[in-house]
Amino acid sequence: QVQLVESGGGSVQAGGSLRLSCAASGYTGSSACMVWFRQAPGKEREGVAGIARWGRATYADSVKGRFTISQDNAASTLYLQMNSLKSDDTAMYYCAARLILENWACPEFPGSPANYPYWGQGTQVTVSS
Repeated sequence: QVQLVESGGGSVQAGGSLRLSCAASGYTGSSACMVWFRQAPGKEREGVAGIARWGRATYADSVKGRFTISQDNAASTLYLQMNSLKSDDTAMYYCAARLILENWACPEFPGSPANYPYWGQGTQVTVSS
């Protein structure tokens, strides 16, 4: 069974950094499309960063130049390095996955949360200013 577990959230001052991790089991990174989503209170869940096979990454405009998504397939772990954090980054962050065959394309980013059947429990990021 596919399981995703996020960690690394916390409270940080504006301008600080955090590194989120998503430990995956039940599948490999090379056979899944993976996306970091976030959801702030009262707002829609939005895609933050996505990564596909060969390390191809894409980002929401609001985080370009500040966030970096990466994965360690051997460790079955997805990461989100967040730098220069702003108060607007405060949200619950989730990793999500969609299983695909090796050569299949991923949904276009930003994808709908409905495109991703598998989700972690979330990790809270709070940025104070």
